[in-house]
Amino acid sequence: VRDIISGTDLEEIVRSADWAVDVKLLDEEGVAREDVDLEKPKKGRGRLEQEIRLAASKQMPELGIELVDVRLKRINYIDSVRAQVENRMVSERQSIAARFRSEGEGRSQEILGEMQRELRTIRSEAERQAAEIRGKADAEATRIYGQSYGADPEFYAFMRTLESYQAMGENTTLMLSADSEFFRYLESTRKR
Repeated sequence: VRDIISGTDLEEIVRSADWAVDVKLLDEEGVAREDVDLEKPKKGRGRLEQEIRLAASKQMPELGIELVDVRLKRINYIDSVRAQVENRMVSERQSIAARFRSEGEGRSQEILGEMQRELRTIRSEAERQAAEIRGKADAEATRIYGQSYGADPEFYAFMRTLESYQAMGENTTLMLSADSEFFRYLESTRKR
């Protein structure tokens, strides 16, 4: 019995001859087809049980026993073989997990790329709209300044002076020559 079991591949022992691999299930589980033997077993569990029964039944008549049937309930391997089987199973699972991680990372990079593309599009559209709004506002300000200059040139000059103050900032020290027009204008507005 041991010789028959040890001389047979694990997949032959576990699978029946009529058992086909469900490819759809493999795809759902994320198992690569190249990682699984898709061919039907050559012997299968049923034929293996027959071989064991034939080999064992040759020795039974001398003991006065007639062996009718043999069924495999559980197969225990020696520790070294069991460790190899477990290591193989672990490595298969790790390979599947690595593939899932790789696919997930790839999808993550795709999503990030799409997101960055969309952000650039949104940002450029927002900048375009902001420039358009600034242009309209500047045009409106220029129109208003033009109207105010036409209505009252002195008021227009005063508004421009205030704007220049505003552009200087709070912590700016202004030194003017007494001969400058700006100084004379400030002095004239102070006297009124």
